[in-house]
Amino acid sequence: MDLKFLKEKAAAIRKDALFAINKAGRGFSGSAMSYVEILVALYYGGVMNVDPKMPGSDELDYFVLGKGHAAISWYAALADIGYFEKSELDHYQKENSFLSLWPNLKIPGVKAPVQNYGQGLSFACGLAMSLKMDRKPNRVFAVLGDGELACGQTWEAAMSASHYNLDNLIVFVDNDGLQLDGPNKAVMDVQPIQDKFEAFGWKVIQVRDGHDFDQILDALAKAFTTNRMPTLIWCHTVKGKGVPFAEGKESYHDAVLSDAELKSLYNA
Repeated sequence: MDLKFLKEKAAAIRKDALFAINKAGRGFSGSAMSYVEILVALYYGGVMNVDPKMPGSDELDYFVLGKGHAAISWYAALADIGYFEKSELDHYQKENSFLSLWPNLKIPGVKAPVQNYGQGLSFACGLAMSLKMDRKPNRVFAVLGDGELACGQTWEAAMSASHYNLDNLIVFVDNDGLQLDGPNKAVMDVQPIQDKFEAFGWKVIQVRDGHDFDQILDALAKAFTTNRMPTLIWCHTVKGKGVPFAEGKESYHDAVLSDAELKSLYNA
């Protein structure tokens, strides 16, 4: 895999997402930046079976975003791949635009829109169970924010995924350690993540740098060899990654970068 290509795609998606948020005047810049490498690895790294010419096909893989408030980066990737025109990003969250803050089924390429925080893993489990029952080879990939691990429904879904041997389910935890109300450790400490998921019967693969494509792709390769159990890829990430003055700062979780801040990044 061409790592230079993947890094360029990650930079382009960050730029498109940040400008869309700026134009909308509302969004979650910090949260949208932390999972970009995961997104790029899945969509551009030869991992997921996707096809913009058949956006609703039942033969393709599924992507579920539990942290739906950060969907603008996903939209930027879908536009770049060709699911819809990039110009639609200029209308993000505007009246009559299909690009809402949280994902919806009107968006080409979105087959699994999660509308409520904490329901991402349940949604993904339901899809994976359905595919198993129909004996289909499709996989379900999901990205959860680490704050979602404080939701009880997440753990009910984790228990269900293990009970039904959902080895067609691969879940990423975007563990940037921060949420709207502050550090996870102060709001609700979700550690130890690995021990908890292993106790629920999951295969856990830890990625020390969730922005390193080699590590992410290596974790996915290992996940593909796991049988009769779901896989969790635990990624250590950075809030606001790619925006130096925002990295690791909770104040940028739901921030909108100003024109001056964007100019300092892109000379725009």
